[in-house]
Amino acid sequence: MITNPESENIEVMAKMILTAARTAPKAKGRDSIVTGLLEPSDIKILADSMDAMAESKGEGFGFFNLNAQNVRDADAVILIGLKTSEPTGLNCGACGFSTCKEMIGQTLVKADFNGPKCAFKYIDLGIALGSAAAKAKDLCIDNRIMYTIGAGALAAGLLDADIACGIPLSVKGKNIFFDRK
Repeated sequence: MITNPESENIEVMAKMILTAARTAPKAKGRDSIVTGLLEPSDIKILADSMDAMAESKGEGFGFFNLNAQNVRDADAVILIGLKTSEPTGLNCGACGFSTCKEMIGQTLVKADFNGPKCAFKYIDLGIALGSAAAKAKDLCIDNRIMYTIGAGALAAGLLDADIACGIPLSVKGKNIFFDRK
């Protein structure tokens, strides 16, 4: 008899979750989403990066440490990000500029994330993240979308993206990503 075999499928299920992100609808059908499934050695690099960010950001950013511990305790971690320089060309103003051309002409801000970017691309990222979380729920995989994971992954060079979020995945008797102290 194999006891507790459910955790043996986490990599396959993580890839199914990333498939949901990839196939999520995109504005004008243009895909700028990038994804990744971290290897165990990458998870350590990510958690250490998140801890370093907590220290460098100072008071009020201890939640980076809390989330870094969630990363260490997770069965898998996926990354979903956005890599684009091309707006949709709608001149809608949602990015904060009158035209797409004006937005493109701005100096790139490099902080936790790089911007400005087309607001429709951010919407695409949100839909991809929502699709991934929904697929994880469908598969009964505990998860939580975390900005801190994306910021830590970009700082560590684990994903080539302008903005990203991470989703730790867990198959345990209780969701480890909520009711935290």
